[in-house]
Amino acid sequence: MTPQTNAGTGTEAELPEYAGQYRLESRLGSGGMGVVHLASSASGLRLAVKVVHAEFAKDPEFRGRFRQEVGAARRVSGAFTAPVVDADPEAELPWMATLFIPGPTLADHVKRNGPMPPAQLRRLMAGLAEALRDIHRVGVVHRDLKPSNVLLAEDGPKVIDFGISRPKDSELRTETGKLIGTPPFMAPEQFRRPREVGPAADIFALGSVMVHASTGRGPFDSDSPYVVAYQVVHDEPDITGVPENLAPLVLRCLAKEPEDRPTPDELMRELRSAASLYDTQSFIPAQRADTAVASADGAVATGGDASKREGGPYAPNRPWESLSERAERAERAERAETAGPTEPADSADSADSADSADSADSADSADSAEPADATAAPRLRRRALLAAGALVLTVGVALGSVQLLGGGAAGQREGAPPAASASAGVKPWDTRPASEKPASTKGGSTAGGAEAGSTPQCSYGEGKLLCAQPGLVSALDPADGSVLWRHTPAKGEVTGQPVVSGGLVHVWAGGDQRLEALDPGSGRTRWEKDVSAYDSMRSVGGMVLLGSADGTVTGLDGATGERKWSHPIQGHSDALVTSFDGDRLAYLATTAVDGSSTRVTAVDPVTGDVRWDARLKGFLQPVGSEDGRVYFLAVDSVYQDTNAVVRYDPETGKSLRVRLPVQSQQAAATVHGDTVFLVGTGGSLVAVDMGARKQRWSLETSVSRGSVPVADGERVYFMAPDGRLLAVDAGTGKLLGQTSPRLGEHSDRVSAALPGPVVAGDLVCAGAPDGTVFAVDRGDPSGW
Repeated sequence: MTPQTNAGTGTEAELPEYAGQYRLESRLGSGGMGVVHLASSASGLRLAVKVVHAEFAKDPEFRGRFRQEVGAARRVSGAFTAPVVDADPEAELPWMATLFIPGPTLADHVKRNGPMPPAQLRRLMAGLAEALRDIHRVGVVHRDLKPSNVLLAEDGPKVIDFGISRPKDSELRTETGKLIGTPPFMAPEQFRRPREVGPAADIFALGSVMVHASTGRGPFDSDSPYVVAYQVVHDEPDITGVPENLAPLVLRCLAKEPEDRPTPDELMRELRSAASLYDTQSFIPAQRADTAVASADGAVATGGDASKREGGPYAPNRPWESLSERAERAERAERAETAGPTEPADSADSADSADSADSADSADSADSAEPADATAAPRLRRRALLAAGALVLTVGVALGSVQLLGGGAAGQREGAPPAASASAGVKPWDTRPASEKPASTKGGSTAGGAEAGSTPQCSYGEGKLLCAQPGLVSALDPADGSVLWRHTPAKGEVTGQPVVSGGLVHVWAGGDQRLEALDPGSGRTRWEKDVSAYDSMRSVGGMVLLGSADGTVTGLDGATGERKWSHPIQGHSDALVTSFDGDRLAYLATTAVDGSSTRVTAVDPVTGDVRWDARLKGFLQPVGSEDGRVYFLAVDSVYQDTNAVVRYDPETGKSLRVRLPVQSQQAAATVHGDTVFLVGTGGSLVAVDMGARKQRWSLETSVSRGSVPVADGERVYFMAPDGRLLAVDAGTGKLLGQTSPRLGEHSDRVSAALPGPVVAGDLVCAGAPDGTVFAVDRGDPSGW
């Protein structure tokens, strides 16, 4: 939809009032491609909307660059960028809407406050390295990283403006005589071989950005861009003023040859020592109702009445203060609030439910298996609980694997304990299964083959915490973490969590080639079976279901390993079976090639009989079931981002679809009651109340690529890749507490699927990248 302009004549008539459905409220700034506006959606969501200049909108090549920017921003949208909400690159005046991020640019911060101190510089470098790692991981090269493209948000730096970025394997569009980039922050190869520019060019730019943050100037300063270009290609950088402990890293980033520069992962390994030298705490940002103020270069800063806030007009720079400084400031503010009058507080201290007058429109029609769109739920105003957590210098975990078995989203397994109210006096514990001596070794191995730093993947069953690591399966006593027995699979590495089925502990070993069934009391092998001919495995209802590429599903008795039935499931060419805790049915879901519909079939695992079959609208992924109803995420078929939650009731044949105000990037989800909790890879945690037909609350956690969430009715738990366990109030969306990081030796490795936590009675248990399994009091997250 083309942006609508004001009526009348003159310059004001050229300023649009709307871009798509978003009202443009004020101008934040402008750049080479267009103007950035502060905008709001119908639900009150605050956005930054970039509208292309009319003179460039007529240029086909320029439109191509804008399409590329939108595509790149969508691919990397996450914890380290401004997430894309909507865009229309085909409009008369193309536009793109991203979440509004309060905070100044690095350029503005340095201009106003001067060079950053060493502790802040380390945090900045670590945050930018982490951002580049995420950008490069999805195949994008930014090519214009500079201080004005770095936003200093409350939870760390955000990289913005992908206007000249491109996929690593794409052809570069150039025009003769035109440079693509900003000379003081361009790499030598951008001048010499622009068609060969790769990720290393962004590392060079990072080095230049760090010099600017340290000194207020670049490493190759000159009034002439031609002199700058010559210096970048031929001269040594001037890093005078860069702290001694950062100078060697910055010099490596500024190496003339791309192959001599470090990768983002190497930078993060080098910077990991920052945790012991500086206060590297990060914060979950608070939502504020401040107005926006544009800096001279178009940067966005928070406003309100800045003169009335502690810290003066540049208070947005406070995210870079230390934890102790922030705590002292909070105490001063609290004392001032109790001592005398203050400004009115935000009326939404908690994530209260938004107005739901239009929620009825979100219901699907009564037609069987034909969901209709839901009205977007209103944006929820909230002030998130300010909480400390270690700065995530790395997001990888050691040798994790995709979960293939067991209870699915809820993180528990057959025989899991019922959710009970936590009691006082629960004693936390931690243990390292790969090195602890088991209490009993009869039938089990006395020595495990697990790597000491590999992340244990755990489940609960038969009164024990059952954990797997590469080459090792362990049973722990949930009361104190003592190792009851250990088992070393004959076929080596274990895949996924152990699962209790038919009264035995099932373990998938040898790269899913072999299924072993263990005695839960001793760890002895009861039976084993070669399953190399199958493509998927799932335990449900005392059965093991094996799926084949031709659509055939085979059911094994979980207690004996005996085959009970085997036949194809109509409409599913690839039999990928899903199951959920508390549900005695198994499900197969196959999406049409064009993504227009998904066929879902419910199968009785004991007999193999089809209980019901439906074709639902859209690309759907099943994530849970409650009271016979099945819940799905509706995802984009290209980017796999979730745009809605769907509930299907097989008894009535009706579907309910609730759209998300903001898409959740590659979300993992769990269901509790009639609420679906989603964790996006970009850090958002969202609660969607299907009964109320709206999003209940949303929290930006700053956790990139968190685990599948686990909900117990009162709280939602999930893991961060650095080994933190976080707890959030399920009703309000407030952060209640988090544990300290537990990074391991191989923390730069990336897990295909981060293991989720396990609720076991009064405890929440989890495996960490340092090889430990730990448990904390479920009833006291604030004391973790």
